[in-house]
Amino acid sequence: MRFLILFIFLTTNVFANDVSEIKNVVIHKDPKVYDNVIFLDKKDGKIHISELNGNLILLNFWATWCEPCKEEMPSLDRLQINTDLNNLKVFVINISKESMKKIDSFFKELNIKNLEPYFDAPITLAKTFGLRGVPTSILIDKEGKEFARIIGSIDFDDENFIGWLKGYN
Repeated sequence: MRFLILFIFLTTNVFANDVSEIKNVVIHKDPKVYDNVIFLDKKDGKIHISELNGNLILLNFWATWCEPCKEEMPSLDRLQINTDLNNLKVFVINISKESMKKIDSFFKELNIKNLEPYFDAPITLAKTFGLRGVPTSILIDKEGKEFARIIGSIDFDDENFIGWLKGYN
């Protein structure tokens, strides 16, 4: 009987942290390291990713014209305030150099309240990270290494995804 209970507990934990059903998540066997990753806040202040070590970071690359970006942004907004992931910092980085007026309108239309817009620096992160489209999210561990990426959109409210991410928090 104890063996059965232990087996159920272990398999439940494995399935709770399994993201294989989420097609868009790519987990790196060997985490990737990048030098000098910088993006801009809305006042053109530089954000150096190396200064954020110790936090779990999600860099989401998006644009206002991107329909899948529009679909996933509300769940990404909720992910930022998920109490199970209190060490997570979400940065939504606009890659299209769009005006603040257009971005503010986009955030207002989607009722985005927990995220601030950031911008790709002149030395494009899209090139640094080898992005092939938007949305793309880069997941960076507490040591500043990319351990996974999400190519395309997902539902950031997905319990399997959140359970898996908690393992890195």
